[in-house]
Amino acid sequence: MAKKPLYHLLFELVSLSACNGSAQSLVLADHNTSIYKIVVPADATKLEQRSANVLQKYIRQVSGAELPIAIEGRPIATPAIYIGHTAKAEKVHPGKMKQESYLLRTDGKDLVILGGSGKGLIYGVYNFLETYIGCKKLADGPAIAPSLPKLNIPASINDKYQPPLEYREAYYPASHDAEYLEWNQLQQLDDLWGIWGHSYNKLVPAQTYFATHPEYYALVKGKRQPTQLCLSNEDVYKIVVAELKKRMAKNPDAIYWSVSQNDDNGYCQCDLCRATDNEQGSPAGSLIKFVNRVAANFPDKKITTLAYAYTHKAPRSLKPATNVYVFLSDIDAYRDKPLATEGTAATFRNDLKAWHDATPNIFIWDYVTEFTNYLAPFPNFNTLQPNAQFFTDNGVKGIFAQGSGDTYSEFAEMRSYIIAKLFENSKADVHQLETAFLKDYYGPAGKYLQQYLELLTDKMTASHRKLDIYGNPINEWKSYLTPDLIDQYSNLLDKAEGAAESDPVLQERVMKARLPLEYTVLQQARFYGIEKYGIFAQSGDTWLVKPKMEDRVKRFVANCKKAGVTELSEGGLNPDQYQAEWDAIFKAGVTRTKALNAIVSLQFPFAEDYPAKGNRTLVDGNPGYNDFSYNWLCFYGVPMVATLDLGKAQQVARVKMHFLDDPRHRIFLPEKILVETSTDGVSYHEMGTLPAEALTEHYEVAVKEFTVPHTKAGEPVRYIRVTASNLQALPTWRYLDNKKPMIACDEIYVQ
Repeated sequence: MAKKPLYHLLFELVSLSACNGSAQSLVLADHNTSIYKIVVPADATKLEQRSANVLQKYIRQVSGAELPIAIEGRPIATPAIYIGHTAKAEKVHPGKMKQESYLLRTDGKDLVILGGSGKGLIYGVYNFLETYIGCKKLADGPAIAPSLPKLNIPASINDKYQPPLEYREAYYPASHDAEYLEWNQLQQLDDLWGIWGHSYNKLVPAQTYFATHPEYYALVKGKRQPTQLCLSNEDVYKIVVAELKKRMAKNPDAIYWSVSQNDDNGYCQCDLCRATDNEQGSPAGSLIKFVNRVAANFPDKKITTLAYAYTHKAPRSLKPATNVYVFLSDIDAYRDKPLATEGTAATFRNDLKAWHDATPNIFIWDYVTEFTNYLAPFPNFNTLQPNAQFFTDNGVKGIFAQGSGDTYSEFAEMRSYIIAKLFENSKADVHQLETAFLKDYYGPAGKYLQQYLELLTDKMTASHRKLDIYGNPINEWKSYLTPDLIDQYSNLLDKAEGAAESDPVLQERVMKARLPLEYTVLQQARFYGIEKYGIFAQSGDTWLVKPKMEDRVKRFVANCKKAGVTELSEGGLNPDQYQAEWDAIFKAGVTRTKALNAIVSLQFPFAEDYPAKGNRTLVDGNPGYNDFSYNWLCFYGVPMVATLDLGKAQQVARVKMHFLDDPRHRIFLPEKILVETSTDGVSYHEMGTLPAEALTEHYEVAVKEFTVPHTKAGEPVRYIRVTASNLQALPTWRYLDNKKPMIACDEIYVQ
């Protein structure tokens, strides 16, 4: 994080001098009194009246002075603040203001605040309160309003501003605070879109049509599937247009209407769709052809569609219509480096250029949190500013920064606020923004939280680990979330807690800031299991839950509820369900196994993206849970052939193992399991075979246990070989080009 540039310091000194009663100041209020009025037009709109009320409220709160609200046209004998389209404003700025823009201008002792259409005026009022009076709205809840017995503003103000982005959304819990949105010039999809996001199933619902009209849906590997629509089907076009007309009639004020693919794969490969896609070099060919045709029916509406997954690549020659907006996703890029330089963002950069060559109407669907673990430490603050600048430099008109939505996540308040400020000015000094936010929001604890965030970012960068929006803090146990580093982070958070101990509001804010590290400790305890830093400790020949572990989980869950955590991952567990998971872990305890820490040899390599503890994963004594990204050894497109060396020949009654069933992540149960035994590691004899379970379409996650008894239990065994066969190919209902099925095993128990 860079130091504050000298010119910023000079600017602050000049501003401070101007606001402390120098000759260049206007005195708005002095010890609870003011000679100023707030003036609105004679035919003031609701927004103009509300803007005047907001200004009156905060000036009263800051100075104690009550500025009366007057109607223009009556004699105004005193200086005034003119709000909205007054005659005074017309004199100061003749002509029309651009949409959502605002003007702050002094004229003698008067001040004019004027706004363009939309919310330009209220944006101007809040900007005046923040820039010249020092009020701030950092998060949902009350704004910060300083106490100023003497309220001065510069005598020469001439600020004109228009948001550089047409659409600006930081998707975090603070968006539920209407004042927060207006203060920080943010928008909300619920206020702008008639239909949002993935919309095929909203427009042509499969539950309504698929049984009787499968031809409306995608032809995938020769079979109709309700994954996507068949965009060359004439009836699909008619249904979509009719549905949009019906919805637009009910919601005429909506600006945008989405005609976009479902959040799934399996696009249509029928002859007509395929012909267009082949001609255009991308499945976006049939998409844009269809969306353009739909958009022609609604020339006064803005129709949005997604360039996402299989449609990320722009068509060769087909251009979106003038009222079609393309929402381009950068989902495949890692987040440890800016998108302008990150290697995995190369495709996105090429896509952005190609789409921008085809249309000026580009929105970006950006991702700024870890969706698989909302509370996990996610040190990407160093990329927010360069990414925002990259977007604006490349002509982007709008950004949806997808955070954690309605649920609290790591430093949700600060992320939302900084993103909002970068929407206003992508070249803003992000270090200055961070420093000011941490000081204003956390008080004396802020400096320790800043040290914590800087250390976390530095260690992540030094580790050269990729920051994945689908990552897991467990998998960073050897990089930037090692036990030693966690202790260093914890010491800084301890200092933050100490600095906040006299203020209950600050205490709660620091508690929320600490949740990510506590979540990491608990999640990693599942990974370590019976090892140091794990859940269980050995006592004689048994394993017991470590003292205070259960209380620690309960305290974490209680704090999650206080913080507003409603789910721990996208579509994942709520705090009570998380507690239930832990209760089950405590109750299950540790399963005995003769294979604990045995030597494991693998015929085929495990999936390198999910290394867990390597070969040792199968014999570390720690079971897997519903999350495949840790404690599971995964095999992608190959069988698992694992040979265990028990070290010496011994009696074996059974071999037991778990496999994960998680079709959403293309993880399936083995087709067949074969267990063999040997005394010398050369000659093997079949111990037992288990056939596959019937494969049916479903998307639930389950851990399945498989047990093979040893019918010759009296014969000693040293080597055990387990062969678990993978599916030959993905089933059609989870088909994706160039993808293979995966199997996942957590542990091989020998008893």
